[in-house]
Parts: sequence; C-alpha cells; structure tokens
Amino acid sequence: MKLIENKILEDGKIINNDILKVDNFLNHQIDLNIIDEYAKEVKKFFKEEKIDKVLTIETSGIAVAYAVCESLGKVPLLFAKKSKSMIVDSNVYSTEIKSFTKNFVSTVTVNKNYLQSGQNILIVDDFLAEGNAALGLIDLCHQAGANVVGFATVIEKGFQGGRKKIENLGVKVFSGAIIKAFENNKPTF
Repeated sequence: MKLIENKILEDGKIINNDILKVDNFLNHQIDLNIIDEYAKEVKKFFKEEKIDKVLTIETSGIAVAYAVCESLGKVPLLFAKKSKSMIVDSNVYSTEIKSFTKNFVSTVTVNKNYLQSGQNILIVDDFLAEGNAALGLIDLCHQAGANVVGFATVIEKGFQGGRKKIENLGVKVFSGAIIKAFENNKPTF
C-alpha cells in the first residue's frame, strides 16, 4: 500500500540496519487513518474466507487487530498474553516466541475457552520479520484444532524470511508494505 510505504519513508527510522522504528504511527502512537485503510485492504484480500475470530499478540498488534475486526463486521478479537497474571489459570494453550526487536523469549498463552477447535482464525500483527510471532500464534491455533485462514501484517521486512516460513505451512499472507532491503539508511520496497 502506497499510503504505508510513504509514511515509512516520511517518518520511519532505521536502527542498526535491522530494525525499523515507526512508533510515531504504528507502535506507540497510532495513525488511525492508515490503520483503517489497511484494515479495508485486509478485508478485501480475505473476502473469500469465513473468519470467526482475529488473533494477535499483545501489545503492538492489538490496535491493528481491532481495526481489522471492525472492518470484518466486528468479529471477536483475541490476543495472546506474554505476561503472567494472577487471573490467568492453567487452562491455556502456550508456546514460546522469540522477539526479534527485544531478543527475548516469552511464553505466550491463550485461554482454551477462547480459542477452540473448528474456529476460522485470521492472525494479525503489526510487523513480520523472521516470523516468530506468527509461527507461535499458528502453533496456538493448531494446539486448539482451529483453522488458520491467513496472516496479515502492516509492515513486512521481506529480507528476513518470515513470509516463506508462514507460507510453507499453507497459510496465506497479506502485507500492507513489504520492505525488500535497507539501503543507505532507507527502506526499498
């Protein structure tokens, strides 16, 4: 989407030639116009799929997933939790996910009451790099016996291989913007 590509060029900052910082419109502060347009494109891309629920991971994916849920007609939004809480019981599916930007492995959980066998799940996240978060969420769905109808991300760093890992599992991928490389401290699409 040109809208997202232009915003990345205008406001994105590349850190250590690996990380794209877009906290002024996606990760810290949300540009609702961009996210709403993105959500409309996700709806078009997955128009042939029956989607019962959208699954994301806390925290940056929640705002994007909410917009997608609205676009899809207010389907339920479920997010996997990275943190332990006194109100989370042992009735959960869990998986390990390594964060690319934080270089940390988290145990991620979803309550078994909210992710069930036979549900058609669209996974949504803000970024796709190596694919670790997406693969972890797909694993949670498989543990539940749920059907993953696709994965949607706002920004994909195509040079880090995440898409291929997801597609190798038979999951369709939609990206709002695909960065081919970082060259001279600028992204190329």
